Amino acid sequence: MIIDVLENADFYTSLNPHLATAFAFLRRPNLADLPEGKHEVDGVNVWAVVAKGIGRKPGEALIETHDDYLDVQFVLKGVDNIGWKARKDLGPVVEARPATDVAFYADTPSSWSQVGPGSFGIYFPNDGHLPMISDEWLHKVIMKVAVK
Repeated sequence: MIIDVLENADFYTSLNPHLATAFAFLRRPNLADLPEGKHEVDGVNVWAVVAKGIGRKPGEALIETHDDYLDVQFVLKGVDNIGWKARKDLGPVVEARPATDVAFYADTPSSWSQVGPGSFGIYFPNDGHLPMISDEWLHKVIMKVAVK
């Protein structure tokens, strides 16, 4: 897991060949105007999901992991309190959706990070994460970045 601000994103592009594309998308001048839903960026390598809405309570969601994609969770408005727990420490999968590259766990995060406007979190396949936790309105862009 990495938490930082978009101005520092170039420090991380060497970690994955598709991160530069993802960060270039997040720097679009019209990013905040995109409608909710999925947006193609670079075929199966990179796409974006725009999410807007009132955040959830920790008990209303499950920790998730992904095998084939890492998440770059970028916040435009609000503060997302994202829970984290190492995948190796998670209990059994309670629901798996292989077609959408997500597995869910009924665990409690071992740590929390506040990700505010202009900041992002990168969550790798070994990072269990619990996003969209907030008492306020959130506007986010989640970049799905192929790990291969």
